[in-house]
Amino acid sequence: MRHLCLNLKRFDVPASEGGVNRIAAPADWASTIVGAVSGELARYAGCARFPMYFPEAHVIPAAAARPEGSLVEVGCQSVYRQDVAVGGNFGAFTTNRPAAAMRALGVESTIIGHCEERADKLGILQEAGVTDTAAVNRLLNQEILCAIRAGLTVTYCIGEKAEERENWKKVLSEQLSIGLHGVDKSKVIIAYEPIWAIGPGKTPPGADVIAPIARFIKEQTGGLPVIYGGGLKKDNAAMLAGIPEIDGGLIALTRFSGEIGFYPDEYLEIIRIYLEHVQQ
Repeated sequence: MRHLCLNLKRFDVPASEGGVNRIAAPADWASTIVGAVSGELARYAGCARFPMYFPEAHVIPAAAARPEGSLVEVGCQSVYRQDVAVGGNFGAFTTNRPAAAMRALGVESTIIGHCEERADKLGILQEAGVTDTAAVNRLLNQEILCAIRAGLTVTYCIGEKAEERENWKKVLSEQLSIGLHGVDKSKVIIAYEPIWAIGPGKTPPGADVIAPIARFIKEQTGGLPVIYGGGLKKDNAAMLAGIPEIDGGLIALTRFSGEIGFYPDEYLEIIRIYLEHVQQ
């Protein structure tokens, strides 16, 4: 089974407001995406799954737009480290996103530990004088446990920064051992993000770099699926499909020049290229 995940970040903001959304009004954005891709994805039943991680406001329209039998899995972007519970907290979580609330709205999966979430948590901790990155991993572990208890599957992101490259094994091992402590691993896939290679002007890694890292992650986790989290796109889909240790990828933007953004037809093209090369 291949895992082809989509992280839609805040791609809902209209271009006129500084965002990259040129495909629909924000109120119709999620339903437009789900409606545009569900029919085409049906051809891949049995060989791939397609979680889509929406900003919270778009979960309900995304779930409502799924036709019966759609392979789209509606997902949210992380969950809070505490949750609603029978006989416990009934919902006093102002500003936060409990896993039970997401599940009740139709969410099936969540993405936790994305480098942008890690950076946010580390920034908050540093304001309090905490610089220990293990603290970030402990918080993420609590989120993963809450997500799984609520019945969600988890895409858990790990990765090293430029200054951590020489010690990448130690960094990734800590992110895995702490983040997955006490976790039902059957509900988790790992997304490897080479943070040092993400962003304009940076050189993305090739198979010679990705394959041994993915192999290491599988060894550390007892063979969990590993997807490439540095951006599955048209330019690297065939290359990534040819790496035996990689089980899929994380898609975000589909167009990186001109009117940059996410476009459903380009997303489907990336999926097609990747899966065609896997089958060869």
